[in-house]
Amino acid sequence: MAEKRFAVLLCAEDSDYVKKKYGGYFGVFVGMLAEKGERWDVYKVAAGEFPGDDEVEDYDGFVITGSCNDAHGNDVWICKLLNLLKKLDSMKKKVLGICFGHQILGRALGGKTGRAVSGWDIGVTTIHFSSSSKLFYDLKLPTQLSVIECHRDEVWELPPKAEIIAWSEKTGIEMFRYGNHIMGIQGHPEYTQDILLHLIDRLLKCNLIMDSFADEVKGKVGPCEADREVWKRLCISFLKGGL
Repeated sequence: MAEKRFAVLLCAEDSDYVKKKYGGYFGVFVGMLAEKGERWDVYKVAAGEFPGDDEVEDYDGFVITGSCNDAHGNDVWICKLLNLLKKLDSMKKKVLGICFGHQILGRALGGKTGRAVSGWDIGVTTIHFSSSSKLFYDLKLPTQLSVIECHRDEVWELPPKAEIIAWSEKTGIEMFRYGNHIMGIQGHPEYTQDILLHLIDRLLKCNLIMDSFADEVKGKVGPCEADREVWKRLCISFLKGGL
């Protein structure tokens, strides 16, 4: 049997802490999604590193990570990523987008993204699955799951022919599906509480959030746990053809 190949399109710069403890965000995703007999590669797209046209064909699926950049921005690498995602769509490649990845997929496919009307969503959020979603029945998912979130942007409007498969009280499009080959998740199934707490400190240091808000969010993180094992099963099932 041919070796399955997957690529992580890394849209963020790893902090020293995440590099040392987890092997960078690439290591975090590999830890959640990789299985025996597979090859996983990383392309640091935020640094201008993209797969060549001849390489894209070799991959069974792609994962787009989160980012501190805006998916509605027009940085050179973001515009290049938009073109790549349109190409992957035309090739019907499996693509899983997380947070920024969810938003940039929405934009690439014809939807609209921007600042979230309700502001930052940081912490453990309960999302609700649409009862009409095929995903809901195929995986026998519960009607709701907890997921770690850290975002201030969102998908405002779905791409044509896309389906909302989950929502929350703060975010109307928590997950969407486009055909059988593309799925976006606004939350972070790959995050641990440790990563979230580290990220809150980084946002605070960059003056992107206030001290009072950081303290409030940290106070709520401890007692809550995300449903990480269920998310892992969901993401693997989608990416590797089980859905």
